[in-house]
Amino acid sequence: MTNIPETGRTPRVQLRLMIIQVLVVSLLLTLGGRLWYLQIRNGDEYAKEASGNHVQQVVQPAVRGSILDARGVPIADNQTRLVVSASRTDLMKMKDDGKAVLAKLADVLDMTVQEVEGKVRLCDAKTPQPCWNGSPYQPIPITDEATPKQALQIRERSEDFPGITAEPTAVRRYAAPGKSNTAQVLGYLSPVTDEEIKKAEDSDSPFLRSDMVGRSGLERTYDKQLRGKAGVTRYEVDNLGRVIGKAKDDKAQPGANVVTSIDARVQAVSEYWLNDAMKKARKEHDKNTNQNYKADAGAVVVMENKTGRVVSMASNPTYDPNAWVGGISGKDYTKLTGKESNYPLLNRAIQGQAAPGSIFKVIPTTAAVNAGYDFNGSYPCPSSYSIGGQTFQNYESKGHGTISLGKALEVSCDTVFYKLAHDQWAKDGGNKPKKDAKDWFYRTAHQFGLGKETGIDLPNEVTGRVPDRQWKKDYWKANKDAWCKQGKKGGEYAERIAYENCLEGMKMRAGDSVNYSIGQGDTLVTPIQMATIYAAIANGGTMYDPTVGKAIISADGRQIQEIKPRSHGKLPMDAQLLKDIDGALEDVATRGTAAWRFQGWPQDKIPMHAKTGTAEVYGKQTTSWFATYTKDYTIVMTISQGGTGSGASGPAVRQIYNAIYGLDDEGKQNLKKALLPEPQTSLPKIKGDGSIHSPKIKPYKPAAPKPPTAPQELAGPPAAWKRD
Repeated sequence: MTNIPETGRTPRVQLRLMIIQVLVVSLLLTLGGRLWYLQIRNGDEYAKEASGNHVQQVVQPAVRGSILDARGVPIADNQTRLVVSASRTDLMKMKDDGKAVLAKLADVLDMTVQEVEGKVRLCDAKTPQPCWNGSPYQPIPITDEATPKQALQIRERSEDFPGITAEPTAVRRYAAPGKSNTAQVLGYLSPVTDEEIKKAEDSDSPFLRSDMVGRSGLERTYDKQLRGKAGVTRYEVDNLGRVIGKAKDDKAQPGANVVTSIDARVQAVSEYWLNDAMKKARKEHDKNTNQNYKADAGAVVVMENKTGRVVSMASNPTYDPNAWVGGISGKDYTKLTGKESNYPLLNRAIQGQAAPGSIFKVIPTTAAVNAGYDFNGSYPCPSSYSIGGQTFQNYESKGHGTISLGKALEVSCDTVFYKLAHDQWAKDGGNKPKKDAKDWFYRTAHQFGLGKETGIDLPNEVTGRVPDRQWKKDYWKANKDAWCKQGKKGGEYAERIAYENCLEGMKMRAGDSVNYSIGQGDTLVTPIQMATIYAAIANGGTMYDPTVGKAIISADGRQIQEIKPRSHGKLPMDAQLLKDIDGALEDVATRGTAAWRFQGWPQDKIPMHAKTGTAEVYGKQTTSWFATYTKDYTIVMTISQGGTGSGASGPAVRQIYNAIYGLDDEGKQNLKKALLPEPQTSLPKIKGDGSIHSPKIKPYKPAAPKPPTAPQELAGPPAAWKRD
């Protein structure tokens, strides 16, 4: 064997050893540097993150605040119910998506499988109600009416009902004190959506997945105050999920209570008599259509004159807001939204638009005086007024000779206003308006606040419509293509109208102005707008923003935030004109078109003012309007397809006043029976424990009507009185 010298491989081995040593040292230095960076430089940050990865949150929902009437009576509060809920996340982990569990649950709850499955499916554009529109990660309530026996079955057999809970929970309740429904004013709740959670992340009032959110009415307007702040307890857990300590505990803060200006007693009276008026109207025969009136919808508003506060607001058809609690059923949803429902979710006091008829005449009266006409001047009131080949009739084709503007309001003479509007239209240039056209009649309507929101603290108020020249132009642009396509010269009536509109639908024609002058044509108003106007006439000219909320009181009663009345302007009339119109409206109630509804009224003690209105609607029966005020309150009622103003709405308005002031049908007053002889100015009393004193309220029972004793009562109004 040949011996190889060691020096032959030493340099090579040494080089390899050196390289290995350098690599090892580099790796150690890198590892050491990384450890230094993680443990020393950013140690606190990563420690927090690590701790966060082992923290579990338990959410305690806040108790939603109550909504109270002006005396402290709860009209929306909470009650403890046994709520059965399902975790959709747990159900989706099962092989059959939890269908077997839901079938067992349906059997226990005496529900159909379809009803239970409908509760837990998620809402989207293609999914019909019922469905869940909240977060899929929070418990979904199946029912809030479980019996103790049902809840016990679920809890004792928890292995048969994975993902199902049965717990006592505070649930919203709409109490309807004294049978006052108040549905459209209160609104309803539904679960918060993921989109809402994301949108509110950076706000000062973020949502939790367990939150319920106000969707309409006061529940929506004051949702932030009512909702409060949920409590969150954070527990430290180990890798096995075992609790090793409490990290942080934020206690739940209950929501504040909202005190309203609604008086539950007056609300019950208003709802009763509105419904009664509609039922009676359906028994009356409409000679124009040769069938009974349909009286398919209506609204009434009672408002304080000097503050704009709403004492009651009723809308018909109505619904039970408790139907939404715990998730609405398919049957109830269909009732509320189906074609035959006539949309009871609408608050027709602020969302119902209709031509106002003659209650509008205070506006053209003001416009005429501002344009230079004398209120006490002489104006012809013939039975009809002709423009070209078109004749416009007075109501019931009755003339009254030469009269003043005040008398024109009293007897509701249409032809006086026809001529005034026609003359002003001609002065402004007619079909070719002047550049400096005054447009008194349209400008004045805007000054009265029409064509825009009143500012009431309820969502989704509509603006109505003042059909002025600009509106005519905009409407023509939007519809001219359809008119031109449909129109035909010398064709059927609808085709001829479309043809004319195609050619000159952008023009303000004489007939448009004449119809507008008596609240007809394309004019649209809401009951709340007209209540605001008549309350302003009553209080000396100030137009207040109508308000329902009166104060926000913290859950402990220590913090009170009053909601002060706010004005949005003055009526466009001087003191003399205001006095003249006020006097004319008093004459309407004492000897004019509304007098037959106020026989025996104590005019010397409680002066009554009124204006009747019967609005014609193309293709439908007439709309009944009745606008009234005393020194304290304004009441406006309307009934769609209900007939004449004083004929349909008049008796109900009289009965509401009787209840407020404690009057009988003969006008004798008993203050002990008076519900609200003067506006409620103080807030409810707060007890020592922070709770609010709530007086008891009895269900409203109207007095039995007395049989008629005089031939006049049997025969209806004297022939000299119109029922406009």
